[in-house]
Amino acid sequence: MSRILMLGNSKLVIFGFRGELIEKLVSLGNEVYVSFPNGPFGEGEQVSKEYGCHFIETEIDRRGKNPFKDLKILKAYKKIIKKIKPDYILSFTVKCNIYGGMAAKKYNIPFIPNITGLGKGLYEKGLTQKITKFLYRKGIKKSKAVFFQNESDMQFFKDNKLFKGKCELLPGSGVNLEKYSYTELPKDDVVKFLFSGRLMKAKGIEEYLYAAERIKEKYLNTEFHICGYCEENYKSRVDDLNLKGIVKYHGLVDDVKEYYKNCHCIVLPSFHPEGISNVLLEAAATGRAIITTNHVGCKETVNNNLTGYLMEPKNKDELVDLIDRFINLSFDSKVEIGKNGRLKMEKEFDRNIVVNKYLSYISEA
Repeated sequence: MSRILMLGNSKLVIFGFRGELIEKLVSLGNEVYVSFPNGPFGEGEQVSKEYGCHFIETEIDRRGKNPFKDLKILKAYKKIIKKIKPDYILSFTVKCNIYGGMAAKKYNIPFIPNITGLGKGLYEKGLTQKITKFLYRKGIKKSKAVFFQNESDMQFFKDNKLFKGKCELLPGSGVNLEKYSYTELPKDDVVKFLFSGRLMKAKGIEEYLYAAERIKEKYLNTEFHICGYCEENYKSRVDDLNLKGIVKYHGLVDDVKEYYKNCHCIVLPSFHPEGISNVLLEAAATGRAIITTNHVGCKETVNNNLTGYLMEPKNKDELVDLIDRFINLSFDSKVEIGKNGRLKMEKEFDRNIVVNKYLSYISEA
């Protein structure tokens, strides 16, 4: 039996995308500890019990940019390691990778960080990027390996000499093909589109709202749905378009599967520094066409013109044209695109691929 510590910045990061890994590790007799902020209703502790693992709360300011304030994360991780003495540490997201790596190095614990996207700290040039590069070099220097979710991020780390050891490329976080099973396309006369994600500029919400307004002028038999939390100042505009019937805003939803099933196409015009978009993986697994950007973290999920369409980031008019093109496809063609997407997920993005990669490293230890 091994004792494994997993570090993340939210319940979603740990259980939403690594729940299958935790279940497998526990079933094999390992003792698993997870650490992330607990949330307002003690959800971390509750969900951990359901998975058969142990929860340790760690406060993390996801948006904070002061590395001196973030040193309390390093202090917390050192305290956890001294207490539970893990045999292996797995981490996800930027701050967990950096400070988890520093703590693991101090106590000589085998460590694997997962680069779930560059994040603004590395993506946008300037002083913050220089500081983040410095911290990453220090944090992951002694890692047993570093896992990446796309080739571009892996090349960035190599070009900037952030890590000189073994690098492994994963198919993002993968997708649970049973949970997100293929479902038949709705046969009603209304063509339904869905944006699912945080309502923020970098996720392409402006492009989506613009396209919805233009398309509704031309096609009354369309619906533009939105699921997600308003992270930036879009609430008033979305509410206004919702009242006008141009979009249907559902807010933050606990389970987006039903919204995938009830739509025909997922639209994510993102230019955010993603690892691999989980929304696109889930939607494609459900058998839905995808319209997204030719941008790192999105383009990997689509075979252009086969499983969906790729647009240039920030090109609002191209998005309108692609949505118009999809509307005018026959029903059978829409179904075929969705089925092609499902096959792509089965061949390339099965979450078991990710689980097995982690198991191979832990069994080596």
